[in-house]
Amino acid sequence: MITVVIADRMGKGQNVAKGVEAAGARAVVVPGMGADMRLGDVMQQENADMGISFCGSGGAGALTASTKYGYPERHGMRSIEEGVTAINDGKTVLGFGFMDQEELGKRLVEAFEKKHN
Repeated sequence: MITVVIADRMGKGQNVAKGVEAAGARAVVVPGMGADMRLGDVMQQENADMGISFCGSGGAGALTASTKYGYPERHGMRSIEEGVTAINDGKTVLGFGFMDQEELGKRLVEAFEKKHN
């Protein structure tokens, strides 16, 4: 089963988690304010396949996870299509502006499964 860690600067991400689970994957939502900065750490703890970070700029958590653990990342994204393209390009850590949407989680998991299975 694919494991996706979701880390939102404001402690949100529950809607994205619903979409991840609807697509048949396991969602781990990092709790609390500033959760995006702990994305890489939680991905390591959970042996996650993919991480999704949300903040105003869409980059801090993704860049931190990439710098600390070497995950291939793309940040500054503002649409579902950008996320799907990033997965198709081999990225496993995705940084978005605030987009806590069920469809985002579902589409990203579907793209990940298509690329890696």
